[in-house]
Amino acid sequence: MRRKASLILLAVAVFFTALSPLLRWYAFPRLAKVPPSQYQDTVLVAEPATLVDYSTMKAKKVPRLTVVQTLKGDVAASDRIERTADRDVVVWDALTYVAGPDGKMVSQIPERYIFDAHSQEPVHATGESVDGDAVRRDGIEYKWPFLVEKRDYSYYDPQTRASAPIHYKGTRTFHGLEVYYFEQTIPWTKVPLPKKLPVKGITAESVRKMGTTRWYTTKRMFWVDPVTGAPVNGEEIHQEELRGGDLLPGGGKVTAFAGHVKMRPDYVEAVVALVSSQRTLVLLLTSYLPWGFLTLGAALLALSLTLEARSRRPRPIGPTPAARPVVSGGP
Repeated sequence: MRRKASLILLAVAVFFTALSPLLRWYAFPRLAKVPPSQYQDTVLVAEPATLVDYSTMKAKKVPRLTVVQTLKGDVAASDRIERTADRDVVVWDALTYVAGPDGKMVSQIPERYIFDAHSQEPVHATGESVDGDAVRRDGIEYKWPFLVEKRDYSYYDPQTRASAPIHYKGTRTFHGLEVYYFEQTIPWTKVPLPKKLPVKGITAESVRKMGTTRWYTTKRMFWVDPVTGAPVNGEEIHQEELRGGDLLPGGGKVTAFAGHVKMRPDYVEAVVALVSSQRTLVLLLTSYLPWGFLTLGAALLALSLTLEARSRRPRPIGPTPAARPVVSGGP
């Protein structure tokens, strides 16, 4: 019986030991993915901020400026691209909408971002764009890969239509979570004017014809959950200027927008709660179950070997009973 039990335990130990790396290296890349139908919106505010008054072409202080970022998955487009990409693809239609203190539009920039559902690497396909302009991204945007590393990444900037390093600056604690802090600084760069401007009769094309250009710089900051790769907080010290041309008297420059943009506190709390629940699922596939199965396999193997050793142990031999004397009868 001990021999049979040890063989059964050995088989179960091999099963769990083999299952451990399969979960981590085979199941995890196939199960941990951004869903193609994901929808989320985030509200950020700058209090106070500086905006240009297009009626006077002078900068003015405003008490509050609101930035709404929306990400909406296009499932039909994902399915179409997957047929030729040979991998799971997510297509996000993103919109960054900036509103002034009166709620009116200051600027809006739509994007179509196409990426690998697991690795977050860009997937280049028809439709990849920023503000209607075709682009070819190099680097991540909006989200880091699962299991973030303590290193610099290439992060895509939609204003400059180019990627630049975003630097790992250390590990911090944010709302009870251990997060990685990243920073990216974009120096003053000439960037395209938004296709849609807030003033009737003024278009990006008419401004360009007047010789006026738009310049931009920003310091971008992210607090990223290292397990899911999702930012739990984001801030940006943002500045834009209009320079030269007939639009500005004397060919000078004016601040078009400046402010320290921060995620609204209620959205921070909601994102932290969502990420906290998602990180448990990722840890199950990458840590809890693989290490648990490996430990269980080792324990079962030890028990199997113990039973096998006991089954092979020779039984103790007792004393041989004395032979009875044979009594022969005579006549």
